[in-house]
Amino acid sequence: MPLLTRMLTAPLSIDVRRGAVATLGELLADRRIVTEGRVAIAVGPGQGDQIAEHVRPSLSACEVFHVAGGTVDAAVDLGSRLRAGSYEAVVGIGGGRTIDATKYAATLSGIPMVSVATNLSHDGICSPVASLVHDKGKGSFGVVMPLAMIVDLDYVHAAPDRLVRAGIGDVVSNFSAVDDWLLAAEETGERVDRMALTVARTAAEALLHQPGSIDSDRFLTVLAEGLVLSGMAMAFAGDSRPASGGDHEILHAIDHLFPDTANHGELAGIGAAFCYHLRATRLGTGHERLEEILTCLGRHGLPRFPADIGLSPEQFAEAVRYAPQTRPGRYTILEHLSLDEDETRKAVHEYVQAHGG
Repeated sequence: MPLLTRMLTAPLSIDVRRGAVATLGELLADRRIVTEGRVAIAVGPGQGDQIAEHVRPSLSACEVFHVAGGTVDAAVDLGSRLRAGSYEAVVGIGGGRTIDATKYAATLSGIPMVSVATNLSHDGICSPVASLVHDKGKGSFGVVMPLAMIVDLDYVHAAPDRLVRAGIGDVVSNFSAVDDWLLAAEETGERVDRMALTVARTAAEALLHQPGSIDSDRFLTVLAEGLVLSGMAMAFAGDSRPASGGDHEILHAIDHLFPDTANHGELAGIGAAFCYHLRATRLGTGHERLEEILTCLGRHGLPRFPADIGLSPEQFAEAVRYAPQTRPGRYTILEHLSLDEDETRKAVHEYVQAHGG
C-alpha cells in the first residue's frame, strides 16, 4: 500500500501573545511533557530571572540554573546538572544563546525542552540546531527541537530593539537559502524537500510584506511565527538547508574572521542581500528580490553594507571568499560562481556602489 501521508515533527504548543508566559505552569502540567512535576529552569542574563520568579509559584517543584553564555562548555555543564537531578523537562528562558545552550543540554540529557523566548533575534527559538561557541570558534550542532514554545510579547517589547529587529534579517534570509537549494538541485541533483522549502519561503514572504514595525504586536506576531516556521522547516528537511545558504556561510565566515562584529540575524540579512547581488549581476536573476530585501532591511534599520557592521569592503570580501569553508559540501551561489580574490573584491565594491553603501 502506498504511503499517503508523512509524519512531520512539530511542537506540541506554540503560544505567541501578550501574557503568554502566565500559562507556562499549565503547559508543563500537560502529562505529555511531565508527569511528576520535576522541572528545571535554565535562564541567561537579562529577563530570565524575572520570568523564572513569575512562573515559579505555578510549578510544583522546580530549580533554576543560570547558563553562563552560549558555549559548548556551558551547555555540557547544564546537561550534567540536568542528568544529576533526574528532571523530566527543562525550560529555557532567554535569548538565542540561552535557548541554544539549553536545547543542547536537553538533548544530552534525553529530556524534552520548552522554549520561552525573550527576544526574536533568530530562528533558534524553535529549530533543531544550536549555534554554540567552542575553543575553535562557533559551530552549529544538531539538537532536538523544543517540544513547546512561548513568546510573551510583553517581554519581547522590553528587550533591546536591536535584538528584536535582528530576527527580521534571519527570516528574510530564507529567500536566499531556498534559491540556493534549488540551484543545488539543478546543478548537482541534490534532493529538495518541497514541503520544507514551502514553509521556509512562506515565512519570509509573510514578513517581507508585513506593514508596521517592532512596536506593533501584529508585526511581532508575524515575526515570531516566521521564526518558528523557519525552525520547523529545518526539522522537516532534517537539516538547516531551507534556512541556511550562502547567506549563512557569509555569516559564519564573519563570525570566524571578525568575531563580535554583529549578531546572527543582522549578518544573515546582509549576507542574503549580497547573495542576491551576485545572482543579479552574474546570473541575471533576482533583481526584484534584491530590491525587496534591501528595502526591508533599510525600513527596519538593519545593516545592509559592510560599513554598517564595521567592516571595510576588503574585509567583507575576505569573509565571502572564506565562506564556503564554513559549510563543506553545501552548494550555494558562492560555490556555483567560485569567484577568485579579485573577482570577489570587485563584486563587493560593485554592491556597495550600486546600492548607496
